[in-house]
Parts: sequence; C-alpha cells; structure tokens
Amino acid sequence: MSSHFDRQWHFPRYSRRIFLMAGGFLAVEFLGRKTGWWGEQEVAIAKDNPLQNSQVRIYLKGNYRYIVANGLPNHQTGTFPNPGNPNSIKAQSYQLRVPANPQIAAKIRRFQFGRFGVAVNGVLFDPGAAEFWRGDRNWQYEALSGKLNLGIDANNAHVQPTGAYHYHGLPTGLIAKLGSSKKMLLIGYAGDGFPVYAPYGYSEPRNSRSPIRQIRSSYRLKQGKRDSGPGGQYDGTFVQDYEYVAGAGDLDECNGRFGVTPEYPKGIYHYYITPEFPFISRAFRGTPDETFVPKEGSRVPMPGQNSPSRPTQPGSGQPPPGFPPGQYPPPRRPPGDRLPSFPR
Repeated sequence: MSSHFDRQWHFPRYSRRIFLMAGGFLAVEFLGRKTGWWGEQEVAIAKDNPLQNSQVRIYLKGNYRYIVANGLPNHQTGTFPNPGNPNSIKAQSYQLRVPANPQIAAKIRRFQFGRFGVAVNGVLFDPGAAEFWRGDRNWQYEALSGKLNLGIDANNAHVQPTGAYHYHGLPTGLIAKLGSSKKMLLIGYAGDGFPVYAPYGYSEPRNSRSPIRQIRSSYRLKQGKRDSGPGGQYDGTFVQDYEYVAGAGDLDECNGRFGVTPEYPKGIYHYYITPEFPFISRAFRGTPDETFVPKEGSRVPMPGQNSPSRPTQPGSGQPPPGFPPGQYPPPRRPPGDRLPSFPR
C-alpha cells in the first residue's frame, strides 16, 4: 500500500531534502540527480533548532520508514526541572523504524506504558504514566488528569529520569511550528507504521471535499463509583475511570479510523491525538515494530520509556533489525549533538 505522501517525493532525476527549520516551516532543496545519500528514498531531515538543537531524520528504505533522532523538541518547553518533575532535558540516541506499508492486525494490542509512536520532530508519543494507586496496576493514574503533579508543561509533555522529553497528549508547540491548528495535520507515526494526526479531520472520513472539523474520541467517563481500589467517584484520576462507548464519537477504541487524508488520498487507517481521553492511543491497531515494543527477551533499547524499573542507558543493547553492526551508538556513549549513522 504505497502512499501518495511517499510517492510525491520520488523523482527520477531529482531528489528533495526537506528541512524542518526552527521557525516551523518546510523548505525544500533539490539535490540534483541523486535519490538519497545511500540510494534510499529520503523523506525528511529536520535540522538544528536554536532552542534545543533538535535533530531528526526520517526516510524510507525497503519496507520500512526509519527515524533517527536525538529526541530534543523543536519548540519552547516548560522549565525542567520543576516542582513536579526533577529531570532535565537531555539528548537521546533514538534509532527507530516502522512498517512503510502498515497492515491491520488480527487483534488490537493494548499497553499500559511505553512508546506509542514518534512525532515528526523526533519526540516520542508516550502516553501512560508509571504511577499506580498503592502499586496496584489495576489502577493507573492518568498523567493529564490534573490530579497528580507530574510537572507537565504546556505541550502536554515532561521529562523521564533519562532526560527524554516526551508527549502525553497534544504536542501544542509542534502543531504551532507546523503552521496551523485547524487543518488535517500529519504530526507523526505510530509504532505500527500508521500515521498520526492532530485532532482535525474530514467530517466525512472518505470524502476529502467534506468540511474539516475537530474529531472526537469515543471514550467517556464511567458513571457512579469505583467498586474497588481507591473507591470514590469516577472522575478521570485513573485510566480505568474511562470506557469506550462505540458511536459516542468519531473514533474507534484505538483513537483512530479509516479514511482519506492529504497524504493518503486513497485512504488509510490513521490515529488522532485528541484533547480528551485517551489523548494518545493506548492500543495499536497494527503490529508495532520491536523498536517501539520489544519482544520478550529482546535487548532492543528503550531509552525514555515510562517504566518503574531502572531506566535503560541510551545506546545500550543490540541494534534494532535493519541497523548494521557499527552503525548503532555504542553502550554508555553520552548523548551528543550529532546523530548516529544511517543504515547503509
């Protein structure tokens, strides 16, 4: 399922390199007769941002879309450390990949915490908090409930102990950089390869000429009181305070739907980040690559993942599939300003 977005940047005699500049606009540079530095179709390169020295490269090669980034945002952030978050933002060494032609899986894959996807600026979508009521994993605190001070900034983001800045909800600073908040805007990719959009889409999913409007989640607060755990009224303090109600909004239980988009005019399943729960999806409609959700026993590193366990050292472990030996950051290398090498 080749997309219009992927095809539109392929030229027999020219290749385009796209720069995501500090001002948030896209500038295009023609590179002559080349198709990319190593023959792959190059989709996007985000250059340094004077605020955070943000660096990210996104490109296609074979059956995958690769994302190589230092995880620094290309927009202003809140102050870190702060009273609710004692961590400072630091560069990471992300080497990720997602299927270039994603497919719907037989079953939905749910998760409590970890990476859902990555924004076009190289910052992770990581919705789940690692805080639980009295350690009971049946009652997970909702990071954006306002009931727990996690030091979330105006971009619905904060910082892991590893220094990884990550989004729990709408990346407002990124959306502002991209130039519009009320159009259908591609802001990232999920770990299963499906695109992720800001909360505006076509009012008729299969009709690109239909009006643009805000897309609504189908999750609602449960009625009544909790019958176990912390007790009290369902008020949004916990993830478990919500339930999916089919038809209550526009989206399915993965906060997505099938339809046309500007980048995929023939239609594709796609996710939305919404201003209401679940904000960022807590489930995959497709099969996530192991660079987002490692298989059991895998040593694929997960720097910046929400986890109550000891944080993974960025760059440790074995390279993800598709990244040849020697191309992956060596263990314990301090994150720097330069991106790790692409796979050849």
